[in-house]
This record gives sequence, structure tokens and C-alpha cells, in this order.
Amino acid sequence: MLTYLFNYLEELDIPGAGLFNYISFRAAITLIFSLIISISFGKRIIRLLQKQQIGETVRDLGLEGQIQKTGTPTMGGLIILGAIIIPVLLVAKLHNIYIITMLIATVWLGIIGFLDDYIKVFKKDKKGLSGKFKVIGQVGVGIIVGSILYFSNDVQVHKKVDADYQLKKGEILVTKDHSSIDKETSYKWIKTHDMTTTIPFIKNNEFNYNWLLGNVSRKWGWIIFIPIVIFIVTAVSNGANMTDGLDGLATGTSAITGAVLFVFAYVSSNINFADYLDVMYIPQAEELVIFIAAFIGACIGFLWYNAYPAQVFMGDTGSLALGGIIAVFSIAIRKELLIPLFCGIFLVENLSVILQVAWFKFTKKKYGEGRRIFLMAPLHHHYQKKGLHEAKIVARFWIVAIFLAVISIVTLKIR
Repeated sequence: MLTYLFNYLEELDIPGAGLFNYISFRAAITLIFSLIISISFGKRIIRLLQKQQIGETVRDLGLEGQIQKTGTPTMGGLIILGAIIIPVLLVAKLHNIYIITMLIATVWLGIIGFLDDYIKVFKKDKKGLSGKFKVIGQVGVGIIVGSILYFSNDVQVHKKVDADYQLKKGEILVTKDHSSIDKETSYKWIKTHDMTTTIPFIKNNEFNYNWLLGNVSRKWGWIIFIPIVIFIVTAVSNGANMTDGLDGLATGTSAITGAVLFVFAYVSSNINFADYLDVMYIPQAEELVIFIAAFIGACIGFLWYNAYPAQVFMGDTGSLALGGIIAVFSIAIRKELLIPLFCGIFLVENLSVILQVAWFKFTKKKYGEGRRIFLMAPLHHHYQKKGLHEAKIVARFWIVAIFLAVISIVTLKIR
């Protein structure tokens, strides 16, 4: 909204109005707005949750400090959602296809998480929303996001190719400055509307999903692309949900991941950086920088109250939305194949549960007695059982997340 206002003010030659043309300035303003909203209004929301007696019911699993958390306000994900959506509505260009997509995914998954928390708190049903309904919701957002990204003509990429490259059907020749090709250059750019993605650590690292169908007509590529989107959204959102078991763990990890996505989005949306780093240039993706700035600010602001000892828990309202946002954002900037790296914490937490359950069932069937790989799953509870304080576990998980984040960013140069 403010963008349109400042564009109008710029037309009137009002001094300073042109600042809103700079993506770095708008991203900074968005992050500040997000921090202010989450910190300033967070306390009020926490008091409201306490007044409504919306507290966490803790099941005794024999973990240190667990029982003391009983009654801590939950559904704090509302703080995160508000701190993301409000600044984005104020600062971003709302007609942008990527902003529309991200807002749909955020609200959709936030509603699913809210329903789950509502059933747990108000209906006193610890199981919350049925698993099948959660999956249906995640599949639904995957279908919507996949369809938008695949079929919308506003979703395009510019790829730098060799000067001898032969144009294919649907590809349009462009240059860095959108003018005629300089005969002295050894490369050229093509504008294409396909779901090409990036393969990390490999030179000429582009992969087209249509290849999986034998390079058939583009109109059938959605058959493979949309199921992949559904899988990624479901896996990452559930991974974030699994990680949300210790004070500040999911929040801090998400903020670190958001910083990685900020770098990727900024580089991909800036034709000069894309040219220098030899990566795909994604027109209109600069608005994603605004969105991820709000995401980072919301996570850091929420951490003000969620760090040990937590004054509020995000609940599924926050965790499902955070994971879904990371998944959809990664797909939009063509970095979904890097998710196992920069979302390594989510992945390991997810795998620890899958392996624990699978091994227990296998050994019970084979030996008549179920055996465990970990003392307890998800993985952070394993370390709690080993006697580590949860604050130390969270700090070490953050360190690992930062390590993975740095490696992820380095992939821009390592091919």
C-alpha cells in the first residue's frame, strides 16, 4: 500500500519519495515494521491468551523442566502471522504474483495450524486436528501454489546461455539491459516460461522438470511438478512442526533459514548479481525479498518471548506456517533442491521420527519386542534424555543451522 502512495508522491516530486524504489530500503523498512509488531503487540497478545486461559497442556514424558511449562500460552503463531502479513501488505507490491502466492500459502497453512491448536485448547483434545485433514490442507496449498507457479505467465526466468545456443520453442532472446545483443559478448540471455530449477554444486546447474516426462509438451509438465510441490510443502511444514519442541528452537532455526533465502532471493532478483554469479535471473522476484524480510523480523521478534524460558509457544499455528513459507519460497526462487541443506535441522528432526517408528515396528515384528534407535524422538528430545539442558541443545542446533546456512550460500560460487 505504501509503495503505491510513495509512487504517487514521487510523481509530485516530493523529496525522499524515490527511496521506495530501492528494494534494500523497502526490505529494511519491512524488517523493522515486523520487529516492532511482533515485540510491541506480542506482549498484548500473550496477555490476551493468558486471560482466555489458552495454555499448553503438557504430557509427562519424563523430560527435565517439562511439567513447569504447563499453562504457558500457546497459539503464539498468531504473533508471527501478524508480523509477516501486516508489513507485507504495507510495503510490498500486492499485484505481484509471488506476493500473492506467498500470502495464500501463509494464510492457508496458518488456518490449518490454528484449527489444530483450537481443537487442542478449547475442545481439550490433545490429538488436535485429524492427521488426514492436515494432509488434505497441505495437499490443497501444494496444488494451488504448484498451479500458480506452473501456469501463470508472470512466472518467468532469464537464463544465461552460450552465444551458439539455439532457441527452443517458447524461448525469447533478451539481454542484460533488454536491448540488442552485443556482438562482442560470448553469451546471451533467454527468457523462458518453464519450471527450471537449480542443482547445487554442479556447473551448468539447471534442471527442467519436463525432462522427467521425456521432454513432452509443456502442458503436461504439471503432472510431475505439482506432486513435487505437494511433497516439499508437506515435508518441510511437518519438519518445522517436529522441530518446535524446545524453547526457541523452531523460531531461531527458521530465522537462520530465512536469512539464507533472503540472500538467494536478492541475488536471483537482481540482474547484475545474477549475471556475475551466473545464476538464473527471476523478474519480479524482488518482492520476495520484502516478504522474507518480514519473515525474518517476525521470527526474531517472536524469539523475544519464545527464547528460554518461553513466555509463549507458537503452536501449530506458527510451526506449520513457518515450514510452509520456507518450502513455497524455496520453490519460487528455484532453490528447492537445496532444502535438505539449509533446512537440515528440519530434515534430521523429521528423519529421526520416521526412523524411530520404522525401526520399532520392524524389530517388534521380527523379535516380538520393539527397539529404539534414539532414547526419544524427535532428535532434540534424545539429547534431553541424555541430560543436556534444553538451552544448550537449542544453541547447538542453531550453530549447526548457521553452519548449513553458510554452506548453502557458498553454493552460489561452488559449481
